[in-house]
Amino acid sequence: MSEATREISRWRSVWRQLPLLVGLLVLWLLLWDHIDVLTVVTGVVLAIAVTRALYLPPVLLSGRFNPWRGLLLGLRMMFDVTIASLQVAAFSLWPWWKPTNSIIAVQLHTRSDLVTTLTAEAISVVPGTVVVDIDRERGLLYLHALGTRTQADIDRTYGHVLGTEERIVLAIGTHEQAEVVRAERRARRLSGEKYVSRTHDRGAGSSDRSSNGGAS
Repeated sequence: MSEATREISRWRSVWRQLPLLVGLLVLWLLLWDHIDVLTVVTGVVLAIAVTRALYLPPVLLSGRFNPWRGLLLGLRMMFDVTIASLQVAAFSLWPWWKPTNSIIAVQLHTRSDLVTTLTAEAISVVPGTVVVDIDRERGLLYLHALGTRTQADIDRTYGHVLGTEERIVLAIGTHEQAEVVRAERRARRLSGEKYVSRTHDRGAGSSDRSSNGGAS
C-alpha cells in the first residue's frame, strides 16, 4: 500500500469516527454544564482516547433515508406503543387474568448490526415485549413476550418483530436490503401466507412457552 493510499485510508477513518467524537464531546459538555476552552479541549482529548482505547467495529450506514417510510415507521411505533400500553394496563387491572409469557426466538431477514440494533430497540420500547438476548452471528433476537397463551399469539408477536424490521429496512436500509424485503412481501401476498413461527415447544410449566422462529 502506497503512502498516499494509507493517508486516504487514515482520513476516511477519522471522518467515519467524527460523528462519534462529536457526540462524546457534546455528552462531556452536558455533564459539565459549562463551556470554556479547557472543557472543550479536555472533551476532545477524552473522546479521542475513548475511541482509540475502547475500539468498536464501525457501524456501516446505508447512506439512504426514505422520508415517507420513516414517517410511516414513526407513526406505526406510536400506534403500537399506545395500543400495547392500554392492553398491559387493562391486563394489570383485570383480577382474573393470569399472565402467560414466552421466550421467542425470531430469525431476522438481515445481518446488519444497525438494523438489528434498531429493531431490538423498537421492540423493547413497546410495553409487553423486551429483547433479552441477541445472536449477532445468526441474526436471532430472543425476546420475552407477555400474554402469549396460544400459538396464534406467538405468531402475532413473531410477525410484529419481522414487520418492524421490514419498516426499518425500507426507511434506512440499503437498496439491496429494501429489494429483498419488497420481494418477500410480494411473495407473501401472492401466496396469501402470514408470518408463522416454525416451531413451538411447550416448556415444563404450563405458563412457559418458547417459540423458535425460522427464516421466512
